[in-house]
Amino acid sequence: MTQMVQLVPASELFKGRQFDREVIVSCVRWYLSYKLSSRDLVEIMSERGIALAHTTILRWVQRYVPEFEKLWKRYARPVGGSWRCDETYIKVKGRWTYLYRAMDKQGLTVDFLLSGKCDVAAAKRFFSKAIKNNGPLRVITLDAYAASHRAVEEMKLAGSMPRRVGLRSNKCLNNSIEQDHRRIKHRVGPMLGFKSFDTAAITISGIELAAKIRKHQFKIGKLPGKPKTTPEISAAVLAA
Repeated sequence: MTQMVQLVPASELFKGRQFDREVIVSCVRWYLSYKLSSRDLVEIMSERGIALAHTTILRWVQRYVPEFEKLWKRYARPVGGSWRCDETYIKVKGRWTYLYRAMDKQGLTVDFLLSGKCDVAAAKRFFSKAIKNNGPLRVITLDAYAASHRAVEEMKLAGSMPRRVGLRSNKCLNNSIEQDHRRIKHRVGPMLGFKSFDTAAITISGIELAAKIRKHQFKIGKLPGKPKTTPEISAAVLAA
């Protein structure tokens, strides 16, 4: 059953804000898309005559990323049924956490999950989330980490994953997602660490959204005005 998502109209989303909508959207998009710190963006905006604090940009990211995800989700293209899944590491409050990620064989982002632990339970949560958000799959390619393999087998036995789903371990096939991890690491680096788990999860979600937009994972051909540039497309999605 499709879950109904409550969308906040753009007119309400930015109501009462001190800064113009274009300023907010641009700062959030640049922060998530490029190797810029919040302080770098403060300098960029000051050159445009706009004075703001770096903490303001960080608050905008936390406030608006979940709303932007809902708006873009309306245009999501389906991903393929062959998934490459892997884990990488992200530091939160000085401690390593585990980032589960999946792509299809075409390189399209499937889903992600940030977890404090890397075990069978975490792998189950990730696979369940990915299936809920993307529908059925045909085959999962994993690395040699035993917990993820066990999670798949237990989910099949429990009926939460179809028994027909293929399971394989192939390091060569998983090279693509291992390379894609670097994009996340390169973007997270200039952010100088996360202060909380929730902050990290929302920010990474925004980074993944920005990557999906660049990978053309959304059907935007029918947007009013036929926007072509990224700022035009973002504005049209907000206005639709």
